[in-house]
Amino acid sequence: MTRKEEFLRLVGGGKPGRVLFYPILMHFAARFNGHTYGELASDYRVLVESNIKCFHQFDFDMVSLISDPYRETAAFGAPVEFVPEGVPKCKKLIINTPEDIVALKKPDVLLSARTLDRINGARYYKEILNGEVPVMGWVEGPLAEACDLAGVTEMLLMMMMDPASAHLLLDKCLDAAMDFAQAQVAAGCDLIGVGDAICSQIDPDLYNTFVFNRHRQLVDYLHSLGAYVKFHICGNTAHLWPSLSKLRLDIFDLDYMADMEEAYHQFGPDVVRCGNINPVEIQNLSANEVFERSKSLIAKERGRRFMLSGGCEITVNTPTENLMAMRKACENQSPQ
Repeated sequence: MTRKEEFLRLVGGGKPGRVLFYPILMHFAARFNGHTYGELASDYRVLVESNIKCFHQFDFDMVSLISDPYRETAAFGAPVEFVPEGVPKCKKLIINTPEDIVALKKPDVLLSARTLDRINGARYYKEILNGEVPVMGWVEGPLAEACDLAGVTEMLLMMMMDPASAHLLLDKCLDAAMDFAQAQVAAGCDLIGVGDAICSQIDPDLYNTFVFNRHRQLVDYLHSLGAYVKFHICGNTAHLWPSLSKLRLDIFDLDYMADMEEAYHQFGPDVVRCGNINPVEIQNLSANEVFERSKSLIAKERGRRFMLSGGCEITVNTPTENLMAMRKACENQSPQ
């Protein structure tokens, strides 16, 4: 059975098989392959080849195109600077007034260099992997993208003081996300990750007023394309679970502070919960300690739809033996 067939069994309703393993990698993957973060974020060849090297070394069950939050931001026209050993930086906010929102044009994701680079990455994966390994594309969620364009503080204030402008900006961000996702699926992605981390910082009323329906539109659209959906919201999201559990997600990432048992009962048996070892502990503990924590979590999740991962991105300084210990825990082998 190929990795893709095992993935499809996990998300498609079949009886859960072995525990699949995929942690989010960005800076770690770049350095593991002898490159900088800036090179990974700016060149799809580096991104794909770095992830492929990690895939083989640590026996992962999927690969992805995640790199940074500013693909769509650059496509909208914001200047983005690449940093050798850090996340790219948006040098200037391009939404400063309600008039800026009205004037904001929908980007052509096939013409913008940064969005096209990720699309080309999907094509490169397809060429290398021959469709045998799940490939995950990535888009920014509408609120995260709105914050990238307008600033976090400014966007949150807009939601409370100028809701009409906030709704318009969120609609434009949603449209861009849908276009970008469609292009990645057409290029070969099997699932799309949606990152909307800022949602953990708002209350349920704001989420339901401004974000929930747009998330639902995005999820339904991705399903209409034949793609699976993986939601990633950093931090403690428990206050949003009553709403998030209504989105028909296929996979939901849970950060380390989440109660996995409570999440199972909230989301039900059909949603694959992915997580949720603390990435700082994955970096700082011994390989044997990482193995034991992973094995304990796997034992609690036995028979359920579950994928082992960190609570968020694996840190760049994580020892390779600690990642290997997580893989071995999936097979219940000794970490040594």
